[in-house]
Amino acid sequence: MCNSNLSTEILNMVTGKLLGDGCITKQKGRKPRFQFIHSTIDKEWCFFCYEKLRKDLHFTPPYYKKVVDERIKKGYTECFQVQSRTDPLITWLECKWYNNRKKVIPFPFLEKYLNELALAWWYQDDGHLTRKENTPKKIILSTDNFTSAENRRLIGVLARKFHLLFKLDSQNRLILYDQLQIYYFLRLVEPYMHSSMKRKIIFPKHSTVSKNRTTIYLPSNIHLTKPTMEINQQLSFLNTLKDIVMDRTRYLEFFKKVIVPNTLTQETKGFQIIIHGKYNGNLQFIKNHTGLTNSQIITLCFRNNFLEI
Repeated sequence: MCNSNLSTEILNMVTGKLLGDGCITKQKGRKPRFQFIHSTIDKEWCFFCYEKLRKDLHFTPPYYKKVVDERIKKGYTECFQVQSRTDPLITWLECKWYNNRKKVIPFPFLEKYLNELALAWWYQDDGHLTRKENTPKKIILSTDNFTSAENRRLIGVLARKFHLLFKLDSQNRLILYDQLQIYYFLRLVEPYMHSSMKRKIIFPKHSTVSKNRTTIYLPSNIHLTKPTMEINQQLSFLNTLKDIVMDRTRYLEFFKKVIVPNTLTQETKGFQIIIHGKYNGNLQFIKNHTGLTNSQIITLCFRNNFLEI
């Protein structure tokens, strides 16, 4: 079966769905059907996915189900289920994503169709954002249904395609701990997040620095004789850096070309300085939207190799 009957965008969404909550069911002696189930909490997301996919994959409308489950306090769960009719396209997808009826990761398929849209659908299906107040702590992608070998290879795909450095935890899930990476991940999926998924995104709040005196740690190859003066001089680049951060396309390019190649964690020497008040607003804005520390931002200002982005 040729996949040319489905648009690339539909296959991006299908990729995210099958990495997430989607599956292809097959009763004995019958042809396969595409299916996904979402809790009633995610009713809006479920209906949104149905509307996006229904024409191409021939889905019937979502229907409510109440399932007895003695493991939980109220004794049952509530969900919406969506299922397709049989179709040669579903049979083609089943051949790609299943081996002897066991769901597998079809890596050649991912090479073609795992993009930012697919990543966003996967995250909304099977992702979780852990935060403390409004500060992100980790992102979890539930991949426990795949083998650990598949997941390790999947981590490699995510690193190569998106510069995301996930780790595998003891529950065989993909985890992203680094704040810079988390903020970058959220910018990647930002345009494709449904309004009902606010719990999985961060809304940076405007805040200012109450104290101007601070300690800045810079790489040892940056030599300063008058730290306060020389650092404040470099902070004139903050306007340009803020403009980059505000523009999603430019920021994604900035992350790949500037942040990834530079090791911003080699903080070797501390300088206690006073930051001029006029720079505090931009400094805090950049921190709140990127996860960069003051020291990392100031290091970038010294290197100022982002001016052409």
